[in-house]
Amino acid sequence: PQFAGYDQHDCQELLAFLLDGIHEDLNRVKKRPYIEDKDCDGTNDTSDSMDAWENYLKRNKSIVVDLFQGQLRNTMKCCNTKIQNADGSTGCGHRNVKFDSFMYLSLPMQDDCQTLDDCLELFCTVEHLTGANQWYCSKCKEHVDATKKFDLWMLPPILVVHLKRFRYNDYGARSKLNRKMNYPVCNWSLDKFIKSSENAHEMYDLYAVTNHYGNLGGGHYTASAMNRFDNQWYEFNDSTCTKVDQSRLGNDNAAYCLFYNRMEKMELENDEEKEDSFRRAAVRRQSVSKPELWPHMQNAAAKKKTKVDVRKSFRDFHKVSMMMLDQLDDTLIMEEEGSEGDMEKMNSNIEPLDNTLVEEQE
Repeated sequence: PQFAGYDQHDCQELLAFLLDGIHEDLNRVKKRPYIEDKDCDGTNDTSDSMDAWENYLKRNKSIVVDLFQGQLRNTMKCCNTKIQNADGSTGCGHRNVKFDSFMYLSLPMQDDCQTLDDCLELFCTVEHLTGANQWYCSKCKEHVDATKKFDLWMLPPILVVHLKRFRYNDYGARSKLNRKMNYPVCNWSLDKFIKSSENAHEMYDLYAVTNHYGNLGGGHYTASAMNRFDNQWYEFNDSTCTKVDQSRLGNDNAAYCLFYNRMEKMELENDEEKEDSFRRAAVRRQSVSKPELWPHMQNAAAKKKTKVDVRKSFRDFHKVSMMMLDQLDDTLIMEEEGSEGDMEKMNSNIEPLDNTLVEEQE
């Protein structure tokens, strides 16, 4: 087994392994169609991103997708040195844009990175591909120098951030970067990193952290998490659980994986409530047949609303999740073997549950 024995293992690798396994077991798509990647040139990103998400949902539909998966924009640009342009640049001008799903953000760290935003800026920095890393330009019909750039496009309700503290140097030796990292605990705004106009004004609150102490030869993991029932933070260290003050979070050299909840602004009927009140984001079950529930559409839908419901407790969400899992066993066979008509019938049967879990769209 991959994680057997007493050697030190990477908790982020374990997390990815578990989420991938849960997704595969709960994936409601049993016969995955072949879908060829579409070449995009960046002239219609909004439509292209939704096409890419629809194609992804044709092969992947589970609660893991609903909770943890977002979308990145990956832009490649030709810089063919054989083509000199009048402005001094090189390349034929060809661009290739793809929209890729992601389940967590693995952010690079450098010695000058002091905040989580610094790491995210480094992640979104233009990368130059040369030598053995050249890119094949479909217009030039050869491998050429190129630039590569990632941008955040659409973010999930739960955002998992992995800090790449372990790295290789130019000689292949691996080391750990033990430097303090300042990360937000509340109201982390990602507006300046999100390139989609339909998904701006994203705000996140921290709810859990995994910490690594030690080095490559050996170490120890602990975790801190907020209890949703009493809104207190607790530290989990092997078999010991102790209450900790929130002031201890936000700036340390052990934080390795950070877990954030997306928050949505509330407009309440009670005039005494503050206008800037927030709640945890609603979880919308992703389906090809219901594009109005896709994350790409939520900002536009929110603009049409005048009121939204008050915060739902974690108990309510847990109860609905268990109901969803109970219904999965009854519906998987229909989805695997049924016709399109059977699928519509199944979706209509699940609709009351969806309306319990998701926010009704007007």
